Amino acid sequence: MQDASPQVPACEELAARLRVAVTRLNRRLRQESPAGVSPAQASALGSVDRLGKPTLGELAEREQVQPPTMTRLVGGLEAAGLVSRLSDAGDGRVVRVQLTPGGRRTLERTRTLKNAFLSRGLAALDPADRAAAAALTALLERLVEEPGT
Repeated sequence: MQDASPQVPACEELAARLRVAVTRLNRRLRQESPAGVSPAQASALGSVDRLGKPTLGELAEREQVQPPTMTRLVGGLEAAGLVSRLSDAGDGRVVRVQLTPGGRRTLERTRTLKNAFLSRGLAALDPADRAAAAALTALLERLVEEPGT
């Protein structure tokens, strides 16, 4: 009689499957944004929130885009009333970006939509699968926090 336990895939195979699954989930979550806010804009709003009042360069680095791309993106966010630019207190030549009250509301709405999408999927799972999802979440958190990864 064969062992009924699943075979543990090799690290390379598991890494490839994990990469594809995380990429697809990320793509799906990026689509869960309020109307009028692109996935790139929603991501930039989240980065502004996490970084506080970043410079355009810090924001471009965080979002992994070139500075001219970030300048255009922030211009669109500013035109929509979601962020404002301000001069750095220490160096007036430096421009910083901050969320406006409308930007904060939009960011909260975006996060609510994304959490609701995930909550619906998790609610459809049986308790054992939800427990497995909780364990996987803890492992993923560890994986991204480990130095050198």
